[in-house]
Amino acid sequence: MDSSRIAELLVPFLGDDQRLTSNDLHSISTYIDMLLRWNARINLTAIRDEDQIVTRHFGESFFAARHLFPRSSVTSVPSVVKDFEVADVGSGAGFPGVPIKLWAPHIALTLIESNHKKATFLREVARALTLTDINIQTARAESLTPHTFDVVTLRAVERFESILPVAANLLRPAGKLALLIGSAQESQARLVLSSLHWSAPIPIPNSRSRILLTSQSPAPAGT
Repeated sequence: MDSSRIAELLVPFLGDDQRLTSNDLHSISTYIDMLLRWNARINLTAIRDEDQIVTRHFGESFFAARHLFPRSSVTSVPSVVKDFEVADVGSGAGFPGVPIKLWAPHIALTLIESNHKKATFLREVARALTLTDINIQTARAESLTPHTFDVVTLRAVERFESILPVAANLLRPAGKLALLIGSAQESQARLVLSSLHWSAPIPIPNSRSRILLTSQSPAPAGT
């Protein structure tokens, strides 16, 4: 897909002062080509139109990345610490995890995907985009060591209500849970994880009902 078209479609999600590098755009184009090619064999996404893949998958993911890891408008360098641990639960085709990694390359990313074919796709994407500090776990999130990650993301997963406590249990003290969900799911998330400190929802551009909802796990006692 043409890089200039990708950049144009992503403007509403990044803002006029946030830019992707030419290498980022090339990586996104490669990713889209792989997604469409693999989608003919395994069901990675119901969306087939390239423009919609950019806006609905990459746009939403970069919108989350922009809020989780703000960049300086002057230097465009991610303000993150090396080896900052991020987990994407039920990663599927890699959203939002892989775009977050493109946005903030210094994070250590774990993609959790129990489906072996989808996990194989994720490994091929990581290899094709030459991503480092990325770990694909072909496992259920319940089997991972708890309290391991600084940020845990969740998007378009089955069994939403039951997976929420599992995702929250992966957070370190004062870690952040980031949900890309429909607004109708907000009350359910707040109810299931009532012990977390929730922020106000942020509407996702070009959507009537999609939101970014974040919360923070309790800090260690005495802090």
